[in-house]
Amino acid sequence: MKKVCTIGGGTGNFVVLSGLKEYDVDLSAVVAMADDGGSTGILRDELGVLPAGDVRQCIVALSNSSQLMRNLMNYRFDSGGLRGHSFGNLFLSALEKVTGSFERSIEEVGKVLNISGKIFPVTMQHVRLMMILHDGKLLQGEKEIYLSHEIDQGYKKIYLEPYPKVNPQVIESIEAADVIILGPGGLYCSLISNLLVDGVKEAFSRSKAKKVCVMNLMNQKGQTTDFTAKSYLDELVKFIGRDIFDFIIVNDQEPGGPLLKAYKDEGSFVRNDLKGDPRVISADLMGESAHLSSSDLMNRSLIRHDKKRLAIELMKIIRGTVDAMLV
Repeated sequence: MKKVCTIGGGTGNFVVLSGLKEYDVDLSAVVAMADDGGSTGILRDELGVLPAGDVRQCIVALSNSSQLMRNLMNYRFDSGGLRGHSFGNLFLSALEKVTGSFERSIEEVGKVLNISGKIFPVTMQHVRLMMILHDGKLLQGEKEIYLSHEIDQGYKKIYLEPYPKVNPQVIESIEAADVIILGPGGLYCSLISNLLVDGVKEAFSRSKAKKVCVMNLMNQKGQTTDFTAKSYLDELVKFIGRDIFDFIIVNDQEPGGPLLKAYKDEGSFVRNDLKGDPRVISADLMGESAHLSSSDLMNRSLIRHDKKRLAIELMKIIRGTVDAMLV
């Protein structure tokens, strides 16, 4: 059975994991741990727990439990003192307090939800994602970075504070993998935040696994305004140190007029300008648009990948049948 390791945040990992779960592969997910927005951020600040939101999404993606239980984990209270909180976030945070271990809480919730695969927080330290813009302004935390509309004017530095030690299980998962998938996900908050953890980019770079980059569908206004596929690749390569990707999966279906118009305040379509690159696999990967709860402090509308279509393209790589299909 092929071992597949995904690296990302919540939404991107969710799409990849939920699609690949239907196939006979050994899945592990490396999850970013800098989230400080919405329910996750409140629980971090008030309880001193590690961020649960992205981990919760991975648990739901890998769950073989009933739809009711998966819905329960994602249920978000819309009134009262718990307004804005996800039940799954509360569950994971409560278990962390009871057991004294976030890893143990993931393990126990994984048993309840009967998950297929493993989930590894990239670090077990409490960290904040920080960014210094060209004008010297300091953005403190993922929430400020996510909501900023100034990043595309340039930044001097992005880093995690304090500089975190990597979760050893992350390195083991990367080293054991036959295929490693980076993305999709927020460029700075979900992808690069993983690469900033001590040892991750080095393990990723030296791995003998097939390395896959899944490009985002849409840009985020003010952060990746008018980014093309090459823009994303160049930014990732800058943080990794060299171009290590064997395959680059890019969507070739532009969303319809009404959908694109509705999205105009958030970002533009990611244009594929890597068509001459033999590593590129282009396919119609568009899924239905989705809307996160308005009670989330970082609510946003999303155009998402179709998990089944994406999984089909990824499985060609995992099975080693993709080379004959490249043109």
